[in-house]
Amino acid sequence: MPQSPIRKLAPLAAQAKEKGIHVYHLNIGQPDLPTPTTALDAIRNIDRTILEYSPSQGFLSYREKLVDFYARYNIHVTADDIIITTGGSEAVLFAFMSTLNPGDEVLITEPFYANYLAFAISCGAVIKTISTTIDEGFCLPKVDKFEEMITDRTRAIMICNPNNPTGYLYTRREMNQIRDLVKKHDLYLISDEVYRDFIYTSSPYISAFHLEGIEENVILIDSVSKRYSECGIRTGALVTKNKEVRKSVMKFCQARLSPPLIGQIAGEASLEADENYMQDAYEEYLERRKFLIDRINRISGVYSPIPMGAFYTVAQLPVDDSEKFCAWCLSDFSYEGQTVMLAPASGFYMHPEMGRNEVRIAYVLCKQELAKAILVLEKALEAYPGRTEPLRHP
Repeated sequence: MPQSPIRKLAPLAAQAKEKGIHVYHLNIGQPDLPTPTTALDAIRNIDRTILEYSPSQGFLSYREKLVDFYARYNIHVTADDIIITTGGSEAVLFAFMSTLNPGDEVLITEPFYANYLAFAISCGAVIKTISTTIDEGFCLPKVDKFEEMITDRTRAIMICNPNNPTGYLYTRREMNQIRDLVKKHDLYLISDEVYRDFIYTSSPYISAFHLEGIEENVILIDSVSKRYSECGIRTGALVTKNKEVRKSVMKFCQARLSPPLIGQIAGEASLEADENYMQDAYEEYLERRKFLIDRINRISGVYSPIPMGAFYTVAQLPVDDSEKFCAWCLSDFSYEGQTVMLAPASGFYMHPEMGRNEVRIAYVLCKQELAKAILVLEKALEAYPGRTEPLRHP
């Protein structure tokens, strides 16, 4: 079981804070925007005398409201197609456990959200990766790269769209390319779409549910964590029209009894949030993205493509080893009593030689804090003893 590249340096950050050093957290996708007041009020005003089990698939009232929510994105499902989970993470785990036997393979582009590997290991499945590169903006490779990887043990393709950690947004052509592969080889398409509300381009949002001809193959992963800044309530969803998959998923849901009661109360109430809530959050992240990318690409030797979605980017740094650099920032460096915490990108790759000079940056701080964090990063790069010559980029 691999360590999380997002959390593995947490002890060093704690030690730095004990020394009185202020740590700017750019390592984790924990939004600093407020949770909808409708959700907070719903929790404050709980009038139950017992905090009881909920149904294993989640409250019907919540699932019915999610039907209307998805319809806004031209995703047409029924309440029976939706299973509420303990965060999007459990939805991924249950999707894997319901579709992959030990030794079965799932294809994923790298870099990828590191916990996918942990979930695959948990059910004995094998992740096989198709590499994308920072020089090409992490775009999808040609279809023959996928064809080369498909074997008689391949059962699924998994995507994250918009992507964590790169912020890449798949185009309609790329989604159609994936659809054709899924249809040709009769694979599952597991699509993590928790960042759909944060797309910064005029290109249309293409959900896996928009792809014609593979309706029974699609398993959609969702969560309220990022959309409503509710990471701590651990409420997600698995959505599929495939009855056999749902039947299998429900066995795991029953084994863990029920999804979080309080989380469902908050999640359902969030659907009633003021219509300006999401627009304000979107505009804030849009501004942060522009600010961050402009500033970090001005630092000598640093390069990041422009992310088109989510609130992450992968940046290349002029360092010998990003994991060593990130640890050094926390253990041996400070600038005016401040340092910065980043996620080494090598932890998002299967191949250990990749991502060695890359980091994932989450722009989840306000612009004032981002400005301070970027200045600290620039000073750290100037002082780092393992600094290297910068690479050229397109």
